[in-house]
Amino acid sequence: MWRGLWTLVARAARGPRRPCTRQGSGAPAPGSGATVFALSSGQGRCGIAVIRTSGPASGQALRSLTAPRDLPPARKACLRLLSDPRSGEPLDRALVLWFPGPQSFTGEDCAEFHVHGGPAVVSGVLQALGSVPGLRPAEAGEFTRRAFALGKLSLTEVEGLADLIHAETEAQRRQALRQLDGELSHLCRGWAETLTKALAHVEAYIDFGEGDNLEEGILDRADSEVRELEVALGAHLRDARRGQRLRSGAHVVVAGPPNAGKSSLVNLLSRKPVSIVSPEPGTTRDVLETPVDLAGFPALLSDTAGLREGVGPVEQEGVRRAQKSCNFLDTVVMPAGAGSPNGRSQRLLLVLNKSDLLPAGGQDPSADLPPYLLLSCLTGEGLDGLLEALRKELAALCGDPSTGPPLLTRARHQHHLQGCLDALGHYKQAKDLALAAEALRVARGHLTRITGGGGTEEILDIIFQDFCVGK
Repeated sequence: MWRGLWTLVARAARGPRRPCTRQGSGAPAPGSGATVFALSSGQGRCGIAVIRTSGPASGQALRSLTAPRDLPPARKACLRLLSDPRSGEPLDRALVLWFPGPQSFTGEDCAEFHVHGGPAVVSGVLQALGSVPGLRPAEAGEFTRRAFALGKLSLTEVEGLADLIHAETEAQRRQALRQLDGELSHLCRGWAETLTKALAHVEAYIDFGEGDNLEEGILDRADSEVRELEVALGAHLRDARRGQRLRSGAHVVVAGPPNAGKSSLVNLLSRKPVSIVSPEPGTTRDVLETPVDLAGFPALLSDTAGLREGVGPVEQEGVRRAQKSCNFLDTVVMPAGAGSPNGRSQRLLLVLNKSDLLPAGGQDPSADLPPYLLLSCLTGEGLDGLLEALRKELAALCGDPSTGPPLLTRARHQHHLQGCLDALGHYKQAKDLALAAEALRVARGHLTRITGGGGTEEILDIIFQDFCVGK
């Protein structure tokens, strides 16, 4: 319903269609004179809906719907009667806020209308704003794009805001908030400043030489700064893509023999009946996947077919897929069962289910097994211990967003840091100072592009596509 309503408002505000050519995301650049408006709160019926505007006509829009009153004090909520500027018909009694630029989210003049969230109220206010001269509906992500263009947010902070909006677990929320607060952009800017100083030292030596009162050892100082930066970049590039894994989720595979309770465990961890549970062996014949929140971390949980021989063709295919996902299972009974035949390290938790069948005070199931966890999917006993063990494993895989340096959350971060490191390698190998200076410029360019300096329009389009209309 909201999409249909938004289409009608957009058509009314824009008037007849005109042929146009695509430029960037389609949103006019800030400062072009356009004022945009959109529903910023979630779609659907709700208690309160937030409608915002950004641009030079925001003050006029606020006056038009609350006439004849003056603008409210800046950044102070005021109760006003909203009326249609064309007919004077009352629309709603709402809280309104006025944010004069540059002290606003976008850096432009902004207004907010906190109205009751019924469809008729929201429809009326949106159509009233569409009738105000100089206003048009916002494109997806246009508010944030204006904030970026006016220097209110760096590109990494924009990405952090997008991640915060889409965060589904505690770990994702913490990581996104750190990036939105500017930790990654501050780190990259500090590295860029280091390269700026090193570049200044090299160029000073090129321009003035040794005999023009330059400080002694100026090139050695540049070399030292480059070496320190190489160490820092290398440490971040060796993070095994933990930040990206935290955004997209780790893959957790539940595998084992038939009728061991794999499907019961998947249902227990996902808190919903994802898999069919039956005492008959071989109930699961394919790999079933479901996204879950495991101890605050995002994960893709896979329920696999029981590993056994002598089954029908359908189940054989399920077994084959399970073995493809878990080619380390043949090491499960060996003390060093954390490795796989192909030599790659695998993180492994051995869980012995159906502990409720063990006799009270009985001996351990097996002294020859590697460390294991006892669990009863029937009673839930042992679940807390399993969740804590999973939390530690996932923290090692995805990183702890509460501590340590900021994580690299996107492939483009990795790309530019690697490009910077490669350029620093060219600097060290350069036999000519002019080539060394150029290598430092290239390295610095990679760092500035992480935070948004010199970014191409196509890359910006991709990043801002993550935002909905109104953000």
